[in-house]
Amino acid sequence: MAAQTESPLIGEDAGSQASGPQRQTLILVAVLLAVFVVPTSISGTGVALPYIGSDLDAGLVPLQWVVNAFNVAFACFTLAWGSIADIIGRVRAFAVGATIYAVASLVSVFAGNVILLDAARALAGIGGAAIFSCGAALLSTVFEGPARGRAFALFGTVAGIGVSFGPSLSGALIESAGWRWVFAIHVIVLALVLLAVPTMGRAVQETRNEGARVDVLGSALFILAMLLLTTGIAQGSQWGWASPGVLGLFVGTVVALVVFAAVEKRKEHPMLDLSIVTNRRFMALCLVPVAGSFGFVTMLTYLPSYLTAAGGYSSGKAGVIMLLLTVPMLVFPLVAAKLVAKGVSAMGIIYLSLVFLVVGAGGLELFQPDVNLGLVALPMLITGAGYALAAGLVDGQALELVAPERAGMAAGFLNTMRLGSEAIAVAVYGSLLATVITNKTQDSLAGYPGAGDPATVAGTVASGNISGPAEAVAEAQRGSFTDLLVNAYDGAFHTVLWVLGGICLALLVLIAALLSGRKNTPAQAD
Repeated sequence: MAAQTESPLIGEDAGSQASGPQRQTLILVAVLLAVFVVPTSISGTGVALPYIGSDLDAGLVPLQWVVNAFNVAFACFTLAWGSIADIIGRVRAFAVGATIYAVASLVSVFAGNVILLDAARALAGIGGAAIFSCGAALLSTVFEGPARGRAFALFGTVAGIGVSFGPSLSGALIESAGWRWVFAIHVIVLALVLLAVPTMGRAVQETRNEGARVDVLGSALFILAMLLLTTGIAQGSQWGWASPGVLGLFVGTVVALVVFAAVEKRKEHPMLDLSIVTNRRFMALCLVPVAGSFGFVTMLTYLPSYLTAAGGYSSGKAGVIMLLLTVPMLVFPLVAAKLVAKGVSAMGIIYLSLVFLVVGAGGLELFQPDVNLGLVALPMLITGAGYALAAGLVDGQALELVAPERAGMAAGFLNTMRLGSEAIAVAVYGSLLATVITNKTQDSLAGYPGAGDPATVAGTVASGNISGPAEAVAEAQRGSFTDLLVNAYDGAFHTVLWVLGGICLALLVLIAALLSGRKNTPAQAD
């Protein structure tokens, strides 16, 4: 479906072309710069936490919310921004999001206490949600045909590079200039992006959802559901998965989603038109990045901890090893776009990406504390390729299924599935890892006076810190206690890997089942 309509341009005559090559390039560069900032922040801020904690004298819980506040706000508001973009225009919504993010980052630079920093990071998450949703919708509006495929391939490549190399970039900034420059660089980049907004507004032809109003009730219900779900998963290992608190949070999530669906059905202009979700092909494509979240993003987040805690590698060596997982992001999104342009089936490539994620998860079971890295290099590359092949490609394929005036809503839903599943997958991994470590160590801790509460020890070990709990026991027992924790961590890692591989396989089967049914037409999706 063509992404442009016959309605007049914003600020130009109706007879003008929607966007010449130079303006298309400007829009693409602006969107990619903004998109790069967001995943860089998601993966790179964690590196700064020890320095922030020391500088601001922050406790553990508020310090963790420097990362959590951004991630939760990002996941909660992505869908809302998609529908807002369809109402006020994608360029305007993109500009508002970039402005919010820049202002929040500027506050972060000068924050004098961790509470203010937490609030600023939550605000940045709201702006980041707008950048991703509205940026994808803008590319869908401006580009079509093979050019759209290349644009979304670059979108996926830049987002993947941001996630993959965010920790390295943040580490370099911290060592050379201090942790505040992790946020200052965001201000500088987004200021450059905002300079391009006037030209973008004159160049982009948009079809707005005239007469629509922001769905405040629907947005509030969806945000509530996401908050309840992510909190329940995050607290599962601490409170117990069957505890009244965790079960109550999950029940609350279901209730909020049921009420949300009922409200959206009755809205004339809903935040999410449920007919989009009932499009089998669109929904199948939205599930593809969910598989990437469980198969790739979890490894990107936690494999470095395994390498340092269980493998005994230095942080620098672990970072070098992680290149085996991240280097495919530099190559495969563009390779996929070129193959599609030459007539290769886009869905064939997407299926291959899913198979790679399943095979990669199985291959990563070869990891052991003293493993030969040559043995696990291929599984790491396969896992990275599995994520990279579908990055960007799935966006272009999915947004072709909806009418231009619903592109913002569709992009918002797709990115909610992508980014919400990343937050959930990482939380699931962490909670399951801590739970399994607790089960493997709680009976043995009694033989180590001073070791502490099993759940607390497990949570510390799951974060990759084994030396901390080991220092709490008598010096004569530290060697055997460290061996116990390393073995428990290694066993838990492999158990969780099987779970992740099973989830990826189940998603592959579900996606195939959805695609095997009757195809919805774009009109049905709208």
